[in-house]
Amino acid sequence: MPVSNSKALLVEDRKFLRMATEHSLSKAGCLVSSAADGEEALEVAKEKLPDIILLDRVLPKISGPNVLKALKENPATMHIPVIVLTSLSQKNEEKLISEGAAAYFEKSVLALDQNSDLLATTVETVLARTSIQKPLIEACAGGAPDVPARPDGRMTQAIV
Repeated sequence: MPVSNSKALLVEDRKFLRMATEHSLSKAGCLVSSAADGEEALEVAKEKLPDIILLDRVLPKISGPNVLKALKENPATMHIPVIVLTSLSQKNEEKLISEGAAAYFEKSVLALDQNSDLLATTVETVLARTSIQKPLIEACAGGAPDVPARPDGRMTQAIV
C-alpha cells in the first residue's frame, strides 16, 4: 500500500517535532491526524481508524507503551500497524516488537529536512507488509486450519 492517501495518526507531544513530521508525511501524500498525548491518541485512533499510527514512547497522560497495549487489546484498533518513534537504539527492537509494534523509527534520524523520504519509506514498507498479511489474518480469524496462529491470536512470524 503506497503512502499516498493513507491515513496516518501521529502521536507526539513535542509540538515542533509533531509539526515537522506532519509536514514530512503530508508531503509524501499521507492524510495526517495528530495527537499530543496518549489519551488523545486513543480517542483519535478509535474515531478515525487510521491505516497506520506513529507513536512516541514518552507521552503525557498515558505513556506510549500503555497506548500501544490499549490499541492492541481493542478489536477496533488491534489491526492498525504502529511504528514506535523512539530515542532508544536498535537494542530495544525485540522489546518493541513483542509489545506489538510493527516497526520502530529512531528519532535521531528525524532530521526531517534531510531524511523525510526515509520516514515515508518506513511507513510505506509497514503498510505494504500489513496489506499482504491482512488476508492471512482474516483467514486465520475465520478458522483456516493451515494458517498457524499464536496462542494470543496474532499471526506467527513464519508466514512470509
